[in-house]
Formats: sequence, C-alpha cells, structure tokens
Amino acid sequence: TCSPSRTAEPLEYHRSFLKENCRPDGRELSEFRTTTLNIGSISTADGSALVKVGNTTVICGIKAELTNPTVEAPGKGYIVPNVDLPPLCSSRFRPGPPSEQAQAASQFVADVIESSEVIQTEDLCIERGKLCWVLYCDLMCLDYDGNLLDACTIALLAALKNTKLPEVTISTETPEVNLAKTRGLHIHKHPVSASFCVFDDSILIVDPTAEEESLKTAQLTVVTDEEDRLCTVHKPGGTSLSGEKLQECISRATARQREIQKLIDKVTRSVKTAQ
Repeated sequence: TCSPSRTAEPLEYHRSFLKENCRPDGRELSEFRTTTLNIGSISTADGSALVKVGNTTVICGIKAELTNPTVEAPGKGYIVPNVDLPPLCSSRFRPGPPSEQAQAASQFVADVIESSEVIQTEDLCIERGKLCWVLYCDLMCLDYDGNLLDACTIALLAALKNTKLPEVTISTETPEVNLAKTRGLHIHKHPVSASFCVFDDSILIVDPTAEEESLKTAQLTVVTDEEDRLCTVHKPGGTSLSGEKLQECISRATARQREIQKLIDKVTRSVKTAQ
C-alpha cells in the first residue's frame, strides 16, 4: 500500500503517525516542542521577553505609564494586554484591523491576568484615587506555527518578571519620577498554559503545530499556577471532552507549569549574573 501524501491527504497522513503513537515531527503525543526564552531583549521597554515554542515565536514588550485610577477601582492600577498577529508571522494573516484570532488571544491573555492574579493590581497604585501605573503589554507573533496561547503566556510572565518601574514621589502637585531608582514588580502567581488538540474526537495531543491545529476536532487550553490552582480552562467550540481526558490535560498542564517556571527562573538568574 502506498502511504498517504502530506499535501493531498493531510488527515490520513497524520492518522498514519498517530496510529503509531507519534507525530510527523517525531514527537510523542504528550511532548512539547523545544521551548527557549530570552529576556530583556528590548532595551526601550520597561520589561521584555522573546519566546520560541518550536517555530512559534512571540515577543512581549511592556511599557509602564502613569495615569489616573478608574473611578470603580481607585486603589488599583491596571494591565492592558494586546496580541498582534501581523502578516509577517504567517501567510494566513492579512494587513488591516486585528483578526478574530488576535482578538480572541488578547481576551485570553486578559482573562489569565485576571483569574491568576499574576500581579495584584493594588501594587500598581501610587496614590489612591490620584495616580497609578498602567502596564501596556504588547505581544507580537513573529512566526506562527500553532499554539499561540502557550507562547503568549510564557512571554507575558517572563516579561513581567523582567519589568522594572522607576520610583515615584508625590511631594507637590506634580509627581516626580526617579529613573535612577527602579524596582521590580511583585509577581504574585506564576500562571502557565498548556494547549491540546483532539483528533477524531479521541486522540489527545499536546502543543499542536499550525498543521495539526487545522485538522483538529477540538482544542483546549488549561492554565495552572505553582499551587496547582486551575486558573482558566479555555475551550473554543469543537466536540466535547470526557472528564477523564480533561483530567489528563490538567495533570499535563501542572507538569508544564513546573518546567516553565524553572526555565524562567533560570534565564532570569543568568541575566542577573551577566549584569
């Protein structure tokens, strides 16, 4: 028998691998692609990180600005994430307003920030009702090959850990910013996401490539923190998942959280020693 062609019959081609419990790129079903991290690469940002998960590459730059707290939350600052999928990262994206996928990714990142309490927004308040920090977290995908959300959460967390804010004193009416004195943010929790695709309603794979995503019957992203708290379960449509499969995803996500937190800490330490 002749084996199915990747271009003519992509689903059959993938099935022929999944039958053998492996994938076209040689990974096992529950294996993530190699993940690498650089931090502090954008010198003009207050914090930054560049993440690669396989070929999928996301850069996050954080800019802090002084602003007035909102009327509803006078004792809090706020965080505004934005995910950009420019045409340069894949031929599937067109120039113009943000695609549906970019908007959904921005919303997902905002949900993770809120549900995980990665930062307590009270820490961003300088003077109640008068002055606070807003952190603009811009995430840009430079190369899209599936699993955008996991790359975004790693980039965000690493960039927040790398962010330094100048000291602000309010003596007179105008706040004084002392750029010579900076402090890091207090990272309250370390949320990490793990994304899965389901094939033929039954086979579960982790960290899908763009090709694998295009053949899925369902997808799921699970976010956990270092205390094994479940922060977010994101499942956009598709077929339903059994409780057993969901449990499998959660335990894989917990293990991934440990791996990524170790990676971020290691890179953060090496940058500190280099300075």
